[in-house]
Amino acid sequence: MKMMEVPTDLGVEDIRKIVEPLRKMGKTLVTTNGCFDLLHTGHVKYLHDASRLGDILVVGINSDRSVSRLKGPSRPIRNERDRILLIGSLKTVDYAFVFNEPDPCAFLGVLQPDIHVKGGDYSPADLPETAVVERYGGRVVIVPFTEGYSTTRLIAAIQTK
Repeated sequence: MKMMEVPTDLGVEDIRKIVEPLRKMGKTLVTTNGCFDLLHTGHVKYLHDASRLGDILVVGINSDRSVSRLKGPSRPIRNERDRILLIGSLKTVDYAFVFNEPDPCAFLGVLQPDIHVKGGDYSPADLPETAVVERYGGRVVIVPFTEGYSTTRLIAAIQTK
């Protein structure tokens, strides 16, 4: 069986070059970001909600190094190549790439999406990226958080089995 063809080596500049002509055609660019360590129902719903806000959904995935800095030395569970393959293969996601920084500010400055999406466990006032997005006229949208789903909860459940 042939492995699916999901690009796992695109960088933010590659993505910018791909979406630029689409945006000139009037397409709305939506971005989001996260660790997506163990893909779960909450992630899938979140990405579905984000994709409905525009025409192109680009997902920035934290690198292994940045996940460890954010979540601790035992994380990530899945390496960045596995995580980008899983997220990039979802039909709601158009493009995915890995970024090393602790927050998405740098890639947002390059892509300048019309909409940047975060989950309901955040507030725009608490996000460093809000200032970046609003500076060029974009907006941050918070989509509802799906209660009961988290990677931390999944890990705990696995460890108690």
